[in-house]
Amino acid sequence: MGYDSRDYYRPSGMGGFSMFPPVLKKIIIANVVVFFIQMIFDNLTFGGTPGWYLLNRYFALNPIAGIDQAGQPYNFQIWQLITFQFMHGGFWHIFFNMLMLWMFGMEIENIMGSQKFLIFYLAAGVGGGLAQAFISPMFIGGGAPTIGASAGVFGVMLAFAMYFPDRPIYLYFLFPIKAKYLIGFLVIIEFFSVGNQSMVAHLAHVGGIITAFTFIMLDRRQKIDVNSWVNSFKKLFSGKNKNPYSSFKNSTSRFSKPKKNDIQEAKFFDINEDTYNNKKPTQEEIDRILDKISQSGYQNLTAEEKRILFEASKHD
Repeated sequence: MGYDSRDYYRPSGMGGFSMFPPVLKKIIIANVVVFFIQMIFDNLTFGGTPGWYLLNRYFALNPIAGIDQAGQPYNFQIWQLITFQFMHGGFWHIFFNMLMLWMFGMEIENIMGSQKFLIFYLAAGVGGGLAQAFISPMFIGGGAPTIGASAGVFGVMLAFAMYFPDRPIYLYFLFPIKAKYLIGFLVIIEFFSVGNQSMVAHLAHVGGIITAFTFIMLDRRQKIDVNSWVNSFKKLFSGKNKNPYSSFKNSTSRFSKPKKNDIQEAKFFDINEDTYNNKKPTQEEIDRILDKISQSGYQNLTAEEKRILFEASKHD
């Protein structure tokens, strides 16, 4: 019997099981914490200035041009491309964004690995933020601070449709529709809705969709090596390299071509019973390997770790 990573995903926590992979869980917690901070600031004033106005001015995504409701020029800052993704306008706003992120993000993180998923999610949000900040002032009434995780969420939804196009999604929990049709329809609606006068930031959604599509296509053509990025930045700022720039430049390009032995499909192993004595792997070994899958993906397992999982499957 062959090993399928989907049959063995058991993230650690709560006795070895959890509903959420690690990065997805942290993103949702961060959004909830920020939402409670917003609720507190709604009831505070600072020198006569409402707390919500200060949060929106400094942490919501401000347009690059225009005047806000207090008669001040909008205060666009580069960090707002990240912070706006963790702010929401009300309970139902955050509820539906986190619900969609949970529904579609779990398997995307399991496939990509946690580090790549985090970069992918934030990049989709930044792409949506750039589109909203720079293009929305061109539309009449388009200038306003933007908050919400939906640019990143739309990016995750698109990824789900690309990785699992025929997976059924139950509309209203009753009607099964293939992911490629339902999510494809929602994507088309967003493109046609750009410029509509509403409280929905359609430009941010479209920017997130385009960024996510570009990321996935580049990753398919030339595998994006996130671990190499992270290690290079650590070396760059650790001061251990005599020439950090040349080390960063030479050790990592943004994309590295996959090697033949990097193909991300499960392999079959013939287990020599005389060698392994038909010994069942311990739960600790299995949990350690599953944690590694959740962090960096199945493709980064060693041949020995893959054999252990395969041997475990024979005993189930």
